[in-house]
Amino acid sequence: MKILVQKYGGTSVTTPEKRSLIFQRVKDALEEGFKVVLVVSAMGRDGAPYATDTLRALALGEYDDLSLRELDLIMSCGEIISAVVVAAFLSAKGLRACALTGIQAGFLTDGRYGEAEVVDCQPFRIKEILQLNEIPVVTGFQGADAQGEINTLGRGGSDTSAVILGAALDAERVEIYTDVSGIMTADPLIIKEARVIQQITYGEVCQLAYEGARVIHPRAVEVAMRNNVRVMVKSLENPGTGTLITTEASLIKGNYSTRGRRAVTGIAHETNLAQFLIELPIPDSSSELEIFRQIGEAGVNIDLISVFPLLKAFAVKDEHRRKVETILNGLKVPYRVEKDCAKVSVVGVGMHSIPGVMARVVKALNEHNIEIKQTGDSNITISLLIKQDDLRRAVQTLHDSFYLANNNGGDG
Repeated sequence: MKILVQKYGGTSVTTPEKRSLIFQRVKDALEEGFKVVLVVSAMGRDGAPYATDTLRALALGEYDDLSLRELDLIMSCGEIISAVVVAAFLSAKGLRACALTGIQAGFLTDGRYGEAEVVDCQPFRIKEILQLNEIPVVTGFQGADAQGEINTLGRGGSDTSAVILGAALDAERVEIYTDVSGIMTADPLIIKEARVIQQITYGEVCQLAYEGARVIHPRAVEVAMRNNVRVMVKSLENPGTGTLITTEASLIKGNYSTRGRRAVTGIAHETNLAQFLIELPIPDSSSELEIFRQIGEAGVNIDLISVFPLLKAFAVKDEHRRKVETILNGLKVPYRVEKDCAKVSVVGVGMHSIPGVMARVVKALNEHNIEIKQTGDSNITISLLIKQDDLRRAVQTLHDSFYLANNNGGDG
């Protein structure tokens, strides 16, 4: 059986017009000889009557001490509504479809409410439905533990559900339909010349997602990478070619000429950060440990960490700034805070083999008088902390410097 898994986000299932586009995408796949499995998110975004955040707010607005178990129950309803509506729509249009909850689809979770991991997926029911030439419409974002308790999978859960199903069904690929045409070289709201990246590695798209790009959840990409699942990101309204997410080896072996010898594949950014600079009078490893221990126990994620004997620097989301200030004041540690910061990151697997990327980044920003407050890097990422007022200029400058608007590949 040649299987295709298609995932549709919340905005893709909200209206009859959008559901007609889903019908067309499914019909096209069937005509290509695929058996099709759909995974759907809850309808709409926060404020829409059946959106996950709306259902969550409905419960917590009345009962702020609601247990995590009951919260998962109500949050799982949004996807069930979507699955039933989409299945009914397809059936009415002549494509026999069947809605399935996460537990009916075979998702076994670890029992953690709100942030569950899928420990096994046995899609026997889905295979039976496919054999009957029907279309399973599966609720994303949910499963159940060994005791039958419903668990939700956290942010990006429907993307993750689709990729897990793709692996369990040995699907040809997973198609994730979104509001954009694919994964872009930069945020098109900032860079009008941003283009769709035709092919990208698992590692690159993971880094772009972690550094601020929001097209696909990094947890879904990690699952795809572990199971070698080919993933396509497409627009529902204008599917085109979209972006293929695959292995570095496949990209080089199959279509390296379309990427060229490019150091940077895309640029991501994150806003509303605060930088902390802690200056100790003498080296003090115990104070250093206590600082980071208390920040961690407070549930604050820190980024761009630089640790020297007398200086510690890191960034946090501005919403956590006061929490960190309270901790440092309690420890009587001298510090300075730089508010209104942003992070811009250049990502590309080509950094492995092309020297001088950091020099190009620094040169480009210096030439436009953009101050670099702090940097961090990994094998395929260089991140820079800058003033938030400089963000648009920084993204544009780096996009131009690495010729990312050029679709022919290469850096020049």
